[in-house]
Amino acid sequence: MEFSSENTWMDLEQEETEGKQVIVGVCAMEKKTLSKPMKEILTRLEEFEYIKTCIFTEKVILEEPVEKWPLCDCLISFHSKGFPLEKSITYANLRKPLVINNLESQFAIQDRREVYRILSTAGIDLPRHAVLDRDLPPEETNFEEQDDSVVVNGVVFNKPFVEKPVDAEDHNIIIYYPASAGGGSQRLFRKIGSRSSVYSPESNVRRAGSFIYEDFMATDGTDVKVYTVGPDYAHAEARKSPALDGKVERNSEGKEVRYPVILSNKEKLIARKVCMAFNQTVCGFDLLRANGRSCVCDVNGFSFVKNSRKYYDDCSNILGNMILRELAPTLHIPWTIPFQLDDPPIVPTTVGKMMELRCVVAVVRHGDRTPKQKMKLEVKHPMFFDLFKRMNGYKVNHVKLKKPKHLQEVLDIARFLITEIEKGGSSNEVIEEKKSKLDQVRYILEMYGHFSGINRKVQLKYQPKGRPKSTSSEEEALKEPSLLLVLKWGGELTPTGRVQAEELGKVFRCMYPGGQDLLIGGVPAHETQVDRYTRAASLPNGEYAGTQGLGLLRLHSTYRHDLKIYASDEGRVQMTAAAFAKGLLALEGELTPILVQMVKSANTNGLLDN
Repeated sequence: MEFSSENTWMDLEQEETEGKQVIVGVCAMEKKTLSKPMKEILTRLEEFEYIKTCIFTEKVILEEPVEKWPLCDCLISFHSKGFPLEKSITYANLRKPLVINNLESQFAIQDRREVYRILSTAGIDLPRHAVLDRDLPPEETNFEEQDDSVVVNGVVFNKPFVEKPVDAEDHNIIIYYPASAGGGSQRLFRKIGSRSSVYSPESNVRRAGSFIYEDFMATDGTDVKVYTVGPDYAHAEARKSPALDGKVERNSEGKEVRYPVILSNKEKLIARKVCMAFNQTVCGFDLLRANGRSCVCDVNGFSFVKNSRKYYDDCSNILGNMILRELAPTLHIPWTIPFQLDDPPIVPTTVGKMMELRCVVAVVRHGDRTPKQKMKLEVKHPMFFDLFKRMNGYKVNHVKLKKPKHLQEVLDIARFLITEIEKGGSSNEVIEEKKSKLDQVRYILEMYGHFSGINRKVQLKYQPKGRPKSTSSEEEALKEPSLLLVLKWGGELTPTGRVQAEELGKVFRCMYPGGQDLLIGGVPAHETQVDRYTRAASLPNGEYAGTQGLGLLRLHSTYRHDLKIYASDEGRVQMTAAAFAKGLLALEGELTPILVQMVKSANTNGLLDN
């Protein structure tokens, strides 16, 4: 009997232990708790023997007092539009559950000024920035807008620069482009259908509201999204930058196309720092890779990867073990810590000794252009010398003027001199410039109605002894110093040239291994090569690999990051490069955003001549 009663007592203890579970409460808006990523992770958490999940309904969260909210041992709660964060904090203080993502810190994530301050304090690299706080008294702020720059509290930002509202919930971010690249701005917003930004000809900054101004970082057209689960795990993937053409790449299921990314050791450390600085176990943030630097430009707080089974497995495994490690001892649950690698793999890499293509180098000439034209005029008027001096011309004896402000000055001088000549009398005795030539200068500079810096330029060259002798018989006489004004125009990329460059980009994309055997503009692969290209060329807009994701577009984003496009500083060459990139990467929209982000200016003098 004693044995039997002891056995019964042991059975009772076992039953009591088996009945114990950690209740994980999920407190957020329904749009988040009922989303596919959340369902995937909670389903996997339920597979833990000692974990049970409980989702707080939106009705309970919004209408019931916190005393009537369900009880839980662990709380996953995060802010989104309409969520009562203060109420959630009151509940946590009342019930004292294990909180996965610190609730108080979520207020800071809603203010970009606080986000940048915390990142800076944690020693995390940021873009150079300044805050314009219009809530402060006017005498405490200093803001000045110029043609191609703004001055914020004494800090100068030359275009291209970024203007972000201080409210992190406001996604209306604007990137302003310099006149030399065509001017205008790219207006970013929360995804609407297949668009995330739109190009606008507006070049002036917003005058109402508080903003952060920061240097624009050219990232070759991709943004890296990083998702942490605790300080020791980070999943990273890249997407096409919304600033590029505003078209959201989507797969056959309608999901935004993302590319897996391998983080460097330095970037893994950044992920750890972000996770710990904001006390957010599950935390998403944006990383910009440019010129060998990795900068954090935004912290989103609680967010999941949208479509990755591997991430769902890793995330639920890490969260489940983390919760049980903390709560199993206090709840007397007989859970044993499983073996875990210290550094879970972020993305598996390819291995093997196969030879692989490492690099493709293409040298491309600019597309069809209008005729190049040039005129020369010797000028001696003090106004020209004054401009030459202000541009530090005496240091190298010549200056090149391409910016709208400087071209406008030359136009104003020409207009003034023409007016003076037309007045006649003694006022025009000091004006030696020919009126016919000045008329030509004015006419050329007034073309198109605006300056973009791409289609015209003026050079001023110093002639210490005046104009050189034109013939050997001309007498050598002492002459006053003068300037040679050289005005160049034309040589612009024609609409045909743009189409040529874009088509070449599309064909180049199909040349990449994997492009030829797939559909080219919807032409079946089994047709002969001649038939395929004939039919492809006859398609509207010359759609060679029209479907997204073919050949080169399927590349791992770390390769895509290594795409570098260099062009000389001539407008037709830069526009050709932008149009080529548009075709190569299946982009849409205006060329200005593509030019600013993808094309790097390089000194190409002598590159081909030698």
